[in-house]
Amino acid sequence: MTDQTDTRFPAPLYAAAGAGDLAYQQLRKLPAVVSELSDRAVASLRTANDTANTTAASLKSTANATDFDKLRETATASAVAFAHAAQERAVAVYTSLVAHGERVVGTGVVEAAEVVNADIETTEEPKAVEAAAKPAPKPRKRATRPAGE
Repeated sequence: MTDQTDTRFPAPLYAAAGAGDLAYQQLRKLPAVVSELSDRAVASLRTANDTANTTAASLKSTANATDFDKLRETATASAVAFAHAAQERAVAVYTSLVAHGERVVGTGVVEAAEVVNADIETTEEPKAVEAAAKPAPKPRKRATRPAGE
């Protein structure tokens, strides 16, 4: 930090004035920078335009020399071959999933059956429960009402 001098203005005012002067100096350089960038842009545009024209002419000659009927036939044959290969792969994946599922379900069913059979063998047969001889309940009598009530 700088020491304040015996001036009547505070240091922040001088700092603002110094920043403003630096900005002014940079702005004075701006026209030269704009001119240089403009010249570079024009040169780049000329180069890009020449390249685009050359590429366009090359593509035009290639398009004129292309046999679109043959290209269409090749594309169709390639699409059919790709679809056939994709179908074969899908069938193969489906078949392997079915086989895996059969193994999983088959193994699970066999294991479950073995557990059930083992439980049946170890469980005792239930003993016959004899019904206790209980007297039959007596029928209830209904109360009769006198006539006229």
